[in-house]
Amino acid sequence: MGRYFGTDGFRGEANKNLTVEHAFKVGRFLGWYYGELKGGKANIVIGKDTRRSSYMFEYALVAGLTASGADAYLLHVTTTPSVSYVVRADDFDCGIMISASHNPFHDNGIKLINGNGEKMDEKTVSYVEDYIDGNVELFGESMSEIPYATGEAIGRTIDYAAGRNRYVGYLISLAQHSFKNIRVGLDCANGSAWQIAKNVFDALGAKTYVINNEPNGTNINTNAGSTHIEVLQKYVKDNNLDIGFAYDGDADRCIAVDENGNVVDGDLILYICGKHLKEQGKLLNNTVVTTIMSNFGLYKAFDEAGINYEKTAVGDKYVYENMVQNGHRIGGEQSGHIIFSKYATTGDGILTSLQVMEVVLAKKTTLSKLAEPVRIYPQVLKNIRVNSKPEAQNDPAVQAAVQKVAEELGDTGRILVRESGTEPVIRVMVEAPSEALCEKYVVQVIDVIKAKGHEAK
Repeated sequence: MGRYFGTDGFRGEANKNLTVEHAFKVGRFLGWYYGELKGGKANIVIGKDTRRSSYMFEYALVAGLTASGADAYLLHVTTTPSVSYVVRADDFDCGIMISASHNPFHDNGIKLINGNGEKMDEKTVSYVEDYIDGNVELFGESMSEIPYATGEAIGRTIDYAAGRNRYVGYLISLAQHSFKNIRVGLDCANGSAWQIAKNVFDALGAKTYVINNEPNGTNINTNAGSTHIEVLQKYVKDNNLDIGFAYDGDADRCIAVDENGNVVDGDLILYICGKHLKEQGKLLNNTVVTTIMSNFGLYKAFDEAGINYEKTAVGDKYVYENMVQNGHRIGGEQSGHIIFSKYATTGDGILTSLQVMEVVLAKKTTLSKLAEPVRIYPQVLKNIRVNSKPEAQNDPAVQAAVQKVAEELGDTGRILVRESGTEPVIRVMVEAPSEALCEKYVVQVIDVIKAKGHEAK
């Protein structure tokens, strides 16, 4: 984990631990660094979500970029995956997305995207952090400050809404079926998808019903979107819709709802789309990439369908790395980050909803029927605050307790004990045929952690 940037960018509460000075410095460094690498003017594209502070951070980034001699291209309010698409399609040096994804409005974040439309590599991110801390060692020099551009070398700001429109056109071009007369509900979380998603579904002929598409700067993700799926569930049932899709604040996640109002999460989407790709002979390596948090029931269903799977650490970054290294076609997380590597280099909520629609229409069936073969196992997850994560995790008595649970569960469930990446917490998760069993085994392990004196007082 970096000093400022985590696995999904530099995130914090606006003007508390993420300030305009931070944004200005990020812009200053990237504008200068890419200009030096290029031997000329850097071209950098910026998108933002609907948070009130996103405008403030956008202007600070633009000031930094142009002061360092880069040209800043503004997509305005748009999705994270659209920035990724535009960077690689229009040959930008890098991209920046201003968003804190599914977090509340008072948080914000700066996500960095490389020239291939992927998350920025750790080395470049560490250079940005060095500059924020006032100590850069690059190109054989050690410096506390980088030069300002002067005269004609000062950068420009360019309205680039056309890039966002091209992304919309790209999404529409991927559909192979008409959505005519399909009643589709969309929950845009009062975020980045608020205009784009409806435009795409309308263009494909759907009867589109949209909620939470009136952003005011403070209502992003508030009782809306993929983290509050119960809102869309009720909307789909109340309006007798055929299907529904909910996005998060920057629209890189998608959770679906079937015609009966049941949730179809990322695990079920991986099953539905992975199985369809297999049936078409398009599931490269016959493998779907998941994270260790995917439900045990998903793996049982994959086994029955004859589909192989990989398990990565939690985070779409790790899913994508595995896909690239091994040439896999589809991967994702239970939370709805789904990556279709043929079409995108990042999770894309709207693209995911289009791919689900394609399966429904190709199979001429309902979403509930497609999800039916997967039996989602009950899951209990509890956190315990500890003095030392490694000591608690590696304690022989704790490991023995975990092993005992694993043996008792056999092939009827699983236990997962892992360290939090951001808190002094050990997470104990059990999946089993009943909630009571899950609870029993989780408590069993936590009691051992407490008995061995690892719990933080």
